[in-house]
Amino acid sequence: MNPFMSNAATLSYALAASGFAAFSVQLGFGWRGGKRGGLVLAAIVLSCCWAVAAAVYSATGHNGLRIAANLFDTLRICAWCGLLLALLFSFRRSDSGSSYRLYAWSVIGIALLAVAAFGLNSAPSLSAAIFGKDSRFAFFAPMALAIVGLILVEQVFRNISAHARWGIKPLCLGLGAAFCFDLYMYSNAFLFNQLDIDVWISRGVANVLIVPLIAVSTARNKDWAFEIAVSRQVVFHSTALLGSGLYLVTLAGAGYYVRYFGNHWGGALQVMLLFTGFLSFGLLFYSGSLRSKLRVLVNKHFYNYRYDYREEWLRFTQSLTVGDRQFGLLEHAIRALADLVESPGGMLWLAEPSGEYRQAARLNMAEIAEIESADSTLAKFLDRTQWVIDLSEYRDQPEKYVEMELSAWLGSLRDAWLVVPLSASGGLIGFVILAQSRARIELNWEVLDLLKTAARQAASYIAYMRAAEALLEARKFDSFNRMSAFVVHDMKNLVAQLSLLLKNAERHRDNPEFQADMLLTISNAVERMKQLLLQLRAGTTPINAPCAVDLAPIVGRIERARSGQMPHLSIETRADIEVFGHADRLERVIGHLVQNAVDATPADGKVWLRLLRENDQAIVEVGDTGRGMSREFIRENMFKPFRSTKAAGMGIGAYESAQYIKELGGRIVVDSREDEGTVVRIELRANSPKAVVAASAKELRHG
Repeated sequence: MNPFMSNAATLSYALAASGFAAFSVQLGFGWRGGKRGGLVLAAIVLSCCWAVAAAVYSATGHNGLRIAANLFDTLRICAWCGLLLALLFSFRRSDSGSSYRLYAWSVIGIALLAVAAFGLNSAPSLSAAIFGKDSRFAFFAPMALAIVGLILVEQVFRNISAHARWGIKPLCLGLGAAFCFDLYMYSNAFLFNQLDIDVWISRGVANVLIVPLIAVSTARNKDWAFEIAVSRQVVFHSTALLGSGLYLVTLAGAGYYVRYFGNHWGGALQVMLLFTGFLSFGLLFYSGSLRSKLRVLVNKHFYNYRYDYREEWLRFTQSLTVGDRQFGLLEHAIRALADLVESPGGMLWLAEPSGEYRQAARLNMAEIAEIESADSTLAKFLDRTQWVIDLSEYRDQPEKYVEMELSAWLGSLRDAWLVVPLSASGGLIGFVILAQSRARIELNWEVLDLLKTAARQAASYIAYMRAAEALLEARKFDSFNRMSAFVVHDMKNLVAQLSLLLKNAERHRDNPEFQADMLLTISNAVERMKQLLLQLRAGTTPINAPCAVDLAPIVGRIERARSGQMPHLSIETRADIEVFGHADRLERVIGHLVQNAVDATPADGKVWLRLLRENDQAIVEVGDTGRGMSREFIRENMFKPFRSTKAAGMGIGAYESAQYIKELGGRIVVDSREDEGTVVRIELRANSPKAVVAASAKELRHG
């Protein structure tokens, strides 16, 4: 054996050893003591030992390893034949003595052939002593053993019942292929009196290729006591790999023929054939239609059920939630449904608030501007039956779809195939029109049930997302309405202030001091209105950052605004009391508390406003001798929106004031007794002189 052949043989049998070893580990962990499962496990373990011995022999050339490889090879073939015999006689279910005798003679015959095959191939001297120089008869015993294996495969397949044939079919196919390979190898050796080294090298890879088929049969036959499952993805890709290998072998054979029989054109024809072949293979490999047809073929002939529901549901859920970022939720829903039936795309129609159905999304299909009425026969039929409509079946057998007529726009779509209803919460929210599939798919009950179930899931997801969007929009309106209520409340106070100013203007129109104060008040009111409008546009977020605010000027402006009104407002302030906040909002809060005190106090009562410092706290105290409030009202209603003791009150001012003071890190404390009066304290952290300087420096840096 030359070095190249040695390396090729080592690689071939090493690959076989790896495949058999992995499968034997899986079977070993999944075996639960069944007799037939034990035969399968024994055959796979012996195949692994044979492949290991052959790989090491091809690398070292040690004669003892050759004998070990022949021994394990013979034993594994006996194990496969034993499994086939056990299956054959279990299918016949005969208790007669003749059946047992036939079984016993079969076992004896296989054992004798196995001994002859091992002895003649492992001991050349024994073969020479029996057959002389013509050693071709040494290949007769293993060839006969392969023929016996083929006979057993054929008998098992013939005698099995039709309903159980799907479970044993992959095993028969795999073992039949392995025995055919051995028959070819030993018959060729018998004819030419020597073993073809190329065929022997290929034997390792050829045998490991049957592992997926055996795995499928093992998973299907639960009575073999194996707890294993075969992934459809593995079978699909293994089938694709096998098909690719057969294609390349055919291509190589054609090239070989052209090379040696094409005379002067042989080399050129071989190059052109290779280029054409690889180009065709590349086109087929990237063809979605070919992959779809291959997947349909595997599912139809290798599985009892068309779909692996676990894999399909995981893929469907992932398509809905992840998908491609360039597409939205609706396109993901179309793709998820289309992938279930190998469709290249579709279009989705959703119900509008008016009840009409419009195209909301599409994928690889044309845009349609038509409207489907909620009263159309199609919409009513989908809502009533929840059927998946096969448009080709409708055209051929319209009597199956009673009281339904297709709209003109739908009937004109040539590539439309299925109409899948989308139902959520017991009603039809839309439907999906899928394009014709890449491969021909039989629409049996399983396909239709999967489509309807997946469509319900997609419809629930779409309905949930639409409800979430509606809720988000409602919350935005709620936030806007709440901010509007705050602004309207403050505008009401400004209107009341301007109305009072206008009332006093009739008495003091000729007073220059009043005119100057009136202009200043109007200017302040206009500025505050502008700030309120800006805040309404910005939302609840303040339009500027908090800064150091001196409370004394705010108290002074409130005092001037209340001048000349009854009851009289008394002021007590200390200078240099600053807090962090917004001057206009703090003025509104304090002004609101003063206005409430005035409204609750008779003209001969007392209302006061004090500004003082307690340790590191800035205190704004507003008190009155008015009618007061009960403890229950303060605890349960005072700082809640739309709760007020005033007939014309909106119940917004106290709530807004409490929320803003809380944002600044302070609090509002209320002490009130009915018919005695109320004291409201605003407590905020006062700024120390160092803090004021630091805050000013920070403002300058960021400004």
